[in-house]
Amino acid sequence: MLDIKVIRDNPDFIKERLSTRGPGLAELIDEVLICDETRRKNETEKQALQSQRKTTSKEIGKLRTNGEDSSAIEAEVKKIGEQIKALDEEASKAEDRQLELLLNLPNLPHDACPIGEDETANPVIRSWGQKPEIPNPKDHLEIAEKKNLINFDDSARLSGSGFAVYRGKGARLQRALIQFLLDLQSKEHGYEEVNVPHIVKRECMEGTGQLPKFEDDMYGTENNEFFLAPTAEVPVTNLYRDTILSEADLPIKMTAHTPCFRREAGSAGRDNRGIIRMHQFDKVELVQIVHPETSMQVLEELTAHAETALQKLNLHYQTIELCTGDLGFASQKTYDIEVWAPGQGKYLEVSSCSSFHDYQARRMKLRFKDADGKNQFCHTLNGSGTALPRLLVALLEQHQDQDGTIHIPEALQPYYGETTL
Repeated sequence: MLDIKVIRDNPDFIKERLSTRGPGLAELIDEVLICDETRRKNETEKQALQSQRKTTSKEIGKLRTNGEDSSAIEAEVKKIGEQIKALDEEASKAEDRQLELLLNLPNLPHDACPIGEDETANPVIRSWGQKPEIPNPKDHLEIAEKKNLINFDDSARLSGSGFAVYRGKGARLQRALIQFLLDLQSKEHGYEEVNVPHIVKRECMEGTGQLPKFEDDMYGTENNEFFLAPTAEVPVTNLYRDTILSEADLPIKMTAHTPCFRREAGSAGRDNRGIIRMHQFDKVELVQIVHPETSMQVLEELTAHAETALQKLNLHYQTIELCTGDLGFASQKTYDIEVWAPGQGKYLEVSSCSSFHDYQARRMKLRFKDADGKNQFCHTLNGSGTALPRLLVALLEQHQDQDGTIHIPEALQPYYGETTL
């Protein structure tokens, strides 16, 4: 959530930065300021009226002590009370509307973000490895069906479209990848492994920015007071909501494996073949909570941690930086890692690594006490380390031979137990 003090003091700057994200956002700042002015004006008037009521009320006591009629002053005090109530109601409406607006305003893009309207303006900043030369590569769906790795008829009977049943070696390969990714991030990169609930409260979803903006994409229960987690980012980051840490506690590094649940509203017709776009999928997530002075440096490190997984699996990929118009709602700066899928003939996003500045921490009231004893908001970051379906797509498609053999990368062999599939 944006800082109302910064909006109040620098409205033109806020409008300029938001305008790079898309049309219509800058205009909302004017309404935020109107609400803020109403709320503050009413509070000032309320305090003046309360002082007046207190002074006037003393006169009632004096009149009664002297046996004089106090009805006129009592009527005046009652009128003041009604005015205070009206001011409170108006201020409450303004405060509620201001909060609603702030919850629906995206984060400010970092100054270094490339300016652009959509994904066509995202620059490639690096790539790793070479595209494998595979004549007439089979896509993952053909491979999976031939080897009985994934059964979509089973999942359709159970849950409908957008789900998958992994069977036999497919289930084992999925499990091997999860264990490999968790061990890599916890043992080599120093993340604490955590195991979290897969259902979270509404306030947790609001804290990390999924709500209220993307409610239609989420699976809600109990009148949308609880939600199936769309990503481990939500429960893991919220482990520290409403918390004041010490400066010595930072940085906090956590990794977790969870299933992720998303309705994918509005994505009909996009990447719906096979397991590229699913309503339920597994993911290993990386989360860091850091000192504000280090967040940009940590973003580079966290992105490198996600990239390492692809390098160890010998998968060609490229890393792009998102332009202002393509940034995620809560993100300040984001790198997307895209893995090459020969059977698709294109790159697929397998990880998105983002810094959120204090945007999430402000919504969650996640703070630390600095050396001067002052409470400051932490900075939060997260990234997929990585998402399983598209990782599996790339592994099957990049490591295939003409005879249909799939070679298991050396780093994965201890987890899978075989060298080929």
